[in-house]
Amino acid sequence: MLVAAAQLSPIFLDREATVERAIGAIHEASARGARLIVFPEAFIPGYPMWVWFIPSGDTHGLRALYVELLRQAVSVPDETTERLCRAARDARMFVVIGVNERNREASNTSLFNSVLFIDADGHLLGTRRKLVPTSGERLVHAMGDGSTFRTYDTALGRLGALICWENYMPLARHALYCGGLDVLATPTWDRGEPWISTLRHVAKEGRVYVVACGNAVRIADVPDRLAFKALIEPDDDGWVNPGDSAIVDPDGKFVTGPCHGVQEIVYGEIDPDKVTGPRWQLDVGGHYSRPDVFRLLVNRERQEQMAMTDESGAAFRAVPDPSSPHSR
Repeated sequence: MLVAAAQLSPIFLDREATVERAIGAIHEASARGARLIVFPEAFIPGYPMWVWFIPSGDTHGLRALYVELLRQAVSVPDETTERLCRAARDARMFVVIGVNERNREASNTSLFNSVLFIDADGHLLGTRRKLVPTSGERLVHAMGDGSTFRTYDTALGRLGALICWENYMPLARHALYCGGLDVLATPTWDRGEPWISTLRHVAKEGRVYVVACGNAVRIADVPDRLAFKALIEPDDDGWVNPGDSAIVDPDGKFVTGPCHGVQEIVYGEIDPDKVTGPRWQLDVGGHYSRPDVFRLLVNRERQEQMAMTDESGAAFRAVPDPSSPHSR
């Protein structure tokens, strides 16, 4: 079964153009015979890389960029999600894509670092919000809750995602393993060592396929109109982030990659039997766990900003719960 990682640059801070690039990649991968495509972290409308270059006290600069990012962000659902779902349906592809997501259920002016899961019938299976924004990302992104933390039953096997440094959260990994994870998507901004070693570790620990998709961004991909561009120090070849996307098998061996310093769609074959076979030796979500000694509690309750009541006093949500019957 062929899968793909879209190691591409967004059209930075341009939602419509980035969606067009994503749709083109979906159809290109489908034409090659791929069944799944994974896009980078915060791909639409671009990872807020300025948090690593602009001092946190530069309120004026950070506010201006936040306004622009919010304006180009994704609400779930909206026209952007509908277009992506149509593309997945037309291409008969499973899609995992990183977005900057507005909190439409409350103020509509906070952002989450999220991934969308779309099936080959064009259904939006669900949205995963990153649990903990890392370091400078906290200047932009809010924290997700456990209500979106799950795996999805698909024709590819159980599909889940950990976003960038969530892969360093042992309990988050274990929760997905216990959810029957077979294929792990890891959209990321990270690259190089030890990140590449992390991908191999996670694959072997969980006996899962890891489809890791990094942001491949050159300095030329950052618009000249953005003042923080002058603060970026690319490498000698002009890369701000060289990507390092990879596909890793359940024995921790590379199927493809890591692919360094190129903007392209990366492909690799996965075999479901290579998930179950190695678990004869090690199944950390099954026989290799010790629930009599260690036990994990996952709070899947949605954390509401506000609840409404009707005339009887019964509480109900202001916005419908997006939880999907396809997940567990």
